Amino acid sequence: MRWERLFEDLEGQLAAEWESERAALDSEAERLRLSRVRLRDRLVALSGQSAETTAVALADGSTVRGTFEAAGADFAALRLDASGGPLALIRTDAIASLTMSEVSLLHSARPDSRHERTGLTDRLTLGFVLRDLARRRSALRVHHRGGAVESGTLDRVGSDHFDLAVHDPGMPRRTSEVRAFRLVPFAAVAWIVLEDGASPALL
Repeated sequence: MRWERLFEDLEGQLAAEWESERAALDSEAERLRLSRVRLRDRLVALSGQSAETTAVALADGSTVRGTFEAAGADFAALRLDASGGPLALIRTDAIASLTMSEVSLLHSARPDSRHERTGLTDRLTLGFVLRDLARRRSALRVHHRGGAVESGTLDRVGSDHFDLAVHDPGMPRRTSEVRAFRLVPFAAVAWIVLEDGASPALL
């Protein structure tokens, strides 16, 4: 009788130790998985998942609110005001922080098959999208990291900069309407708002 109880106790202890060790391994595996998750992966998880509004604090000191629609290689597309407002293209490296519900925060960190996807949208760079907007002569509003805001039309887009014809919002890009011509490095930009309901063709 005593031996049976002893063996049962030993079996119980071994089972408890095994469960504890397995939980530790699971925790370590989760920590390792999380150490490989990039901000871009979390933006992909947030894109198109819910109508919940996210507050995005930016490097220029402003905060914008909306829902994420897509995430490219170096930018995210945010629908402002979450109700069919204009689309904003936000440089990923200009994001200071994101504020959302705990449910969305946890969801964005979960394993998602879309993180592993290498579709066209995932490889799109901001430069590629801006070239499409320049080709279509879309009006936009550029928010610089220093806080300045300029409206205009893109004339040309290089590999790391663009030429902006500055003119009043809502006005067509005519020589008589252009107040200035700016060469703007991508690194100087925090975010860009597309005016008049414009949207990049590939997003």
